[in-house]
Amino acid sequence: MFQFNNITNLVWLIAVIAVGLLIVYSNYRKKKALSEFADGTLHPLLMRDLSITRRQIKQIFVLSALVFVVFTLMRPQGNPVERTVKKRGRDLVFVIDVSRSMLAEDLKPNRLGRAKQIVTDVVDVIEGDRVGLLVFAGSTAIKCPLTLDYNYFKNVLQRISPDDVNRGGSLIGDAIRTVSDRLFYDQDNKYRDIIIITDGEDHESFPVEAAEGAAKRGIRIHTVGLGDPSGSNIPLRDSGSYNLLKYKDQTVKSRLDESTLKKIAEVTRGVFVPVRTNLVDLAELYRDYIAVEEKRETEAKESKIWSELFQFFLGVAIVLLMIESLLGERTGHLVKSSTIRS
Repeated sequence: MFQFNNITNLVWLIAVIAVGLLIVYSNYRKKKALSEFADGTLHPLLMRDLSITRRQIKQIFVLSALVFVVFTLMRPQGNPVERTVKKRGRDLVFVIDVSRSMLAEDLKPNRLGRAKQIVTDVVDVIEGDRVGLLVFAGSTAIKCPLTLDYNYFKNVLQRISPDDVNRGGSLIGDAIRTVSDRLFYDQDNKYRDIIIITDGEDHESFPVEAAEGAAKRGIRIHTVGLGDPSGSNIPLRDSGSYNLLKYKDQTVKSRLDESTLKKIAEVTRGVFVPVRTNLVDLAELYRDYIAVEEKRETEAKESKIWSELFQFFLGVAIVLLMIESLLGERTGHLVKSSTIRS
C-alpha cells in the first residue's frame, strides 16, 4: 500500500508548472532573437556545436527533479504495519468563571480573555489526558464533556462568554459539585483533576465544603486566581457605549479573593496559583503537578504505522540534478570534459 501523508503540498506543482512556462518562454525569446540577428539559412552554421536536443533534455531533467521534490514534500509513505496503540492519561476538567466580574480589564484583554489564553497553553502540551470544560457564574453549564479531541475543545473554549449562563454571581461550590457529579461520576476513577480559574468572589455556595466533598472522592482541585486584590472596575459595553457596572449609583469593584481559592486547593492536595495581574505559564502547573501523577489506560486501539519513503523521491531528484549538471549543451561533450580544438 502507498499514500501521501501531506497531500496539500501538491499545490507546489503550480510553481513547477510556472518554471516550465518560463523555460518555454525563454526558449521562444532565444529563437526569436536569433531570427532577428541572422537569416534562417545561417542558423545551422551559427549553432553548429550547440545541440538543441541536449538543452531540452537538461530542462526536462530540471523539471523532473522539481516534481520529485514536490513528491518528497508530500511525505510519501508505504508498507503499513498494524499495531496496538495504548494511550495513558488522566481526566482534567477546566472550570472557568464567566461572571461579569471576569470582564474586568486589570488583565489584558480582560480576565476572561486571559483565562482562555492560559487554558489553551495547557491543552497545547497535553498528551493522552481527557479534557472537559464547565463554565459558571450564578449557575453552571457543561460546555465540553471529557474528550481527547483537543481541537474541538479549543474551539468550544474560544466561544465561551457571560451569555453562557443565565444568572449572575460566582458560585464556585456549585461548579465543583456539578463536575464531581456529572463529569466525574465514575467513583472508581482516581485519576481526576480540576483546574478552577476565577477571581474567587463566592460567599454563598460553600466552596470549601464542596472541595472537601470532592477530596473524599479522590479529586484534586487546583485554583488559579485572576485579578487585582485591591479591586478593579467592571466595564459594560452595550451598543458601542462604554459604562461601568454600578449598584445603587456606586461603581462596583471586583476584588480577587485569594483566601477562598487557597483553602479549596489545600483541602484537595491541589495547588493555588495567584496570577493576580501578572503573566503566568499555566503549562508549568500541568507539567509539574498533573502530568507527573499516576495515569490510567484510557484507550487502546489498532493503528497503522506507515514507513516514510521520502528518501527515494529525494534521491531521484538529486540524481536528476547531478546528471543535468554533467550534461553539456554542445554536441558530443560533457561539461568540464570538452576539448579545445585549435
